[in-house]
Amino acid sequence: MNLLVIDGEPPGEDHEREAQWRAERSAKVMFDRDLASQRLGITLERVGPGFARMRMQVTDSMINGHRIRHGGYLFTFADSAFAFACNTFNRVCVGASAQIDFLAPARLGEVLQAEARVREKGRRTGIYDVVIENEEARQLVLFRGRSHRLDETLFDESAPAGKFGTANEEPMP
Repeated sequence: MNLLVIDGEPPGEDHEREAQWRAERSAKVMFDRDLASQRLGITLERVGPGFARMRMQVTDSMINGHRIRHGGYLFTFADSAFAFACNTFNRVCVGASAQIDFLAPARLGEVLQAEARVREKGRRTGIYDVVIENEEARQLVLFRGRSHRLDETLFDESAPAGKFGTANEEPMP
């Protein structure tokens, strides 16, 4: 994970840097807990407020009877990017619904990139679009997810650095 300002305290009055700090800290906590993404080899490339970019290689265990990547793995990959994007505000969000369109197949050995972006963010819900592309920038999947925000945070922003972000830490109210 190439994160910029993950260590240290929030930057204070610089709202743009503070939002980036919060996004990166949230992503660190999420990724440490996300065993599904880790076991599938999904890596987090970049995050920002309402944004996430992830990468994943198509392995032989993901190939279906047509010798292309199984659609369930594509959905899982898109769903992971969606989850990271909607949780970048340090407010726990869960998926409420999702729709996916498979545009082209993914093949063994391809490295895929998923980019998730917020389209609409309300007080309790949000709409996020995810595009999965292959190495030639060919769009393979379009995914739209609707998030629902819970009354929890991923971490306590007032805690000293190094006191959160571990795999065993529970969400704080």
